Amino acid sequence: MARDWNNAYETGDTPWDKGYASPPLLEFLKRQAVTARVLVPGCGSGHDVRALAAEGADVVGMDIAPTGIRKAEAFPASGQERYVLGDFLNLAAEHCGVYDWVVEHTCLCAIEPGERAAYAAAVRRALKPGGHFLAVFFREVSQCNGDGPPHPISREETDALFLDAFEQVEAFVPMASYPSRPVGAEEVVWWRLR
Repeated sequence: MARDWNNAYETGDTPWDKGYASPPLLEFLKRQAVTARVLVPGCGSGHDVRALAAEGADVVGMDIAPTGIRKAEAFPASGQERYVLGDFLNLAAEHCGVYDWVVEHTCLCAIEPGERAAYAAAVRRALKPGGHFLAVFFREVSQCNGDGPPHPISREETDALFLDAFEQVEAFVPMASYPSRPVGAEEVVWWRLR
């Protein structure tokens, strides 16, 4: 059953929001610049958006929850960033074919597994030809009983979703993570749209 994301933000039931940007994303940014136009689907309070904007990217954070967007907009801007209310799985025309990067952190693991093909199609639609998809995938979720979210995703599953349209540039297990996530539970994968 789909979660009521707006209610989660209104009631503060947001265990995924640690109050700062994803450590694996920050680790990647030390290795590789993410520039030009960037879309962050499921941006929530915008911590990853602000980290990318601080590095000089022109970033759009998108979320389906109006309260999540309001929380993101309440923070001081750290660069060129804006927030839009939208359903990434049903991407509006103005967001199609205009981004150089899509940066994924907790959106894919939050949606129902049956929606993953729609998610992969939305990534392809959002990107310009030759665009980049950077993802922090949850490979293991402690105490996962199958109900989720979060829903872990295996390497085989991500390959099946993305390899038809993308080539992998790099993949690594980040050494930096939130304290609640053990090293090895996440994998950073950088793809390029063919």
